[in-house]
Amino acid sequence: MIPLSILELGRVRQGSDRRTALNDARKYAQHAERLGYKRIWVAEHHNMPGVTTAATAIVIGHIAAGTNTIRVGSGGIMLPNHAPYIIAEQFGTLEALFPGRIDLGLGRAPGTDQMTLRALRRDPANAEKFPQDVQELQAYLAPKDAAQQIEAVPGSGSNVPIWILGSSLFGAQLAAMLGLPYGFASHFAPQALYQALEVYRMNFKPSAQLDKPYAMVGVNVIAADTDKEARYLATSQQMSFTDLFRGTRGLMQPPIEDIETYWSPQEKAQAGQMLDCSVIGSHETVQNGLQNLIEKTEADELMIVSDIFDTPKRQRSIEITAQAMA
Repeated sequence: MIPLSILELGRVRQGSDRRTALNDARKYAQHAERLGYKRIWVAEHHNMPGVTTAATAIVIGHIAAGTNTIRVGSGGIMLPNHAPYIIAEQFGTLEALFPGRIDLGLGRAPGTDQMTLRALRRDPANAEKFPQDVQELQAYLAPKDAAQQIEAVPGSGSNVPIWILGSSLFGAQLAAMLGLPYGFASHFAPQALYQALEVYRMNFKPSAQLDKPYAMVGVNVIAADTDKEARYLATSQQMSFTDLFRGTRGLMQPPIEDIETYWSPQEKAQAGQMLDCSVIGSHETVQNGLQNLIEKTEADELMIVSDIFDTPKRQRSIEITAQAMA
């Protein structure tokens, strides 16, 4: 069995609140830890009422403090939104508090809209400096050089593992050039998955962190005791994606019996394209679907997204997934 990991969005559900979402994320990580999942990452998103992981480093600390062995990290930090030095200090602090358990996944998208990007006081052109910023961050996390005048404290010498995340060939090329592990965001943008993995593996150059390519593939998994129940539970995520197209940013909604009454044919096609890398069903369906994905991608690890409204059903989903892949 290849390692299974989890991406956590800190969803705020209708009828609930933000504090509950953050505490549920911690309980979810504890459950995943008991089931043997390798890591749980949180994603940086801004100006989204239904997502509570904007202050990503703080949420990582909250989750890590409630767990013991599972790795906790960012999936990812949107580096153009931050000075590399600040991220080195933040993740160096996390590594000092939770040694050997912190991951630093990096992306170059803003993780928000252009208006919010201005509120972050960041220049959209910062994305063009992403490769240089990654290397600067690596330097701050490495042991301090004798001639180095600026040191990240904590941070220097922590060597927090860095990952490059993306949904295009750019991230694949950069991860290969720097010899870093690569995570593809196929859970919402699967179109370039196979081409990106090929580019990454063909061009990989060994580094001090990694001697051979290591690729993680994101996949939506909605697992339940029956295929019918899983399809029902999946409607919450389908409605969330539909609302994104409509520009409606609200809280996560409970599932509905007939998704066809919610979206238009065009919205269905858009959501279907973004959610194409999904496995929805019972133990057997999930087992077959994930094995097929692993065979096609030769993934070294899967990053599971189980975007389900009901917390016990969500925990049950990752139980079934773990059992299916055991």
